[in-house]
Amino acid sequence: MNAIGMFFRRPEAGAVLSLICVIAFFVIFGSVSIGSLAGAASWVNFAANLGIVAIPVGLLMIAGELDISVGAMIPAGSMAIALLSGYYGLPIWIGMAGALGLGVVVGLVNGLLTVRTSVPSLIITLGTLVAMQGIVLAGSVLLTGNASVSLIAPDWAKFVFGQLIGGSHQVIILWWIGITAALALVVHHTRYGNWLFAMGGDKESARNAGIPVRKMTFALFILSATSASFVGMCQAILFNSAQVSGGMSFIFNAIVSVVVGGVLLTGGFGSVLGIFFGTLTFAVVSQGIYFTDLDRNWSNLIIGVMLLIAVAMNESFRNLAMRHAPKKKARA
Repeated sequence: MNAIGMFFRRPEAGAVLSLICVIAFFVIFGSVSIGSLAGAASWVNFAANLGIVAIPVGLLMIAGELDISVGAMIPAGSMAIALLSGYYGLPIWIGMAGALGLGVVVGLVNGLLTVRTSVPSLIITLGTLVAMQGIVLAGSVLLTGNASVSLIAPDWAKFVFGQLIGGSHQVIILWWIGITAALALVVHHTRYGNWLFAMGGDKESARNAGIPVRKMTFALFILSATSASFVGMCQAILFNSAQVSGGMSFIFNAIVSVVVGGVLLTGGFGSVLGIFFGTLTFAVVSQGIYFTDLDRNWSNLIIGVMLLIAVAMNESFRNLAMRHAPKKKARA
């Protein structure tokens, strides 16, 4: 089996090809030099913030679920740390614990409703999305009288969560790479990854095989909500303030990045590395057009075409992988 054939049977194959094609498009038609694009901070910062949210969302999609409440958890995480450590002056670690703890609570609610009811997770997380938007807005106005709260973090917190490396690159890029590596290890080299893909294939069969489907569902929803609140927390530390608005674009952007990254909407197929490259591809399309002479309105067309092509490629790569998957010999 040659290396090229093995590559095209991997879930991330489409994302890598998409990234190459997008960069080639900007170089050929947008007159962008690869050096200037590679050295730009805007799209890398954009990808890092989006990527930390996209990977947990992608893992949920592999398991056959969906979480759109991340759109509200980003401003919720920002406001939680800003209220606790900015408005009330509590130590920054208490504010961080509050922001991340809020993500855990919302994740538990999403997981509980998903495993205890027959309502699709899309509808459940739509409800928590709207509810958290109301809580964040009403809570901020009730407690402070404003829709924004300032926050001055200590130097160590700035260094770890809100520093600008080289004056332009956000330190959250390092967090993104670290989280990607950790989750890739867990998903593709431990039994938990096998459980995840089994859940996406058939939850009932996975449950009958002894896989703790409920516990895995709880863990995935907690990871998704907490990752989003972590991004909001880092943004508040970086920009010294929190806003009740923002975060809604992350829903669409994360789903597009996941699909471009090779995850099937039907679940059971995908990879962490694919989502990583899918996020990079989406970031280059979204931000790279500003380095060209092309009309900015073309970016939406490019994203739409890229998404349609990605969906087609993902199904093709999955069929190719399944066709060449080793078949188990029947027992006598």
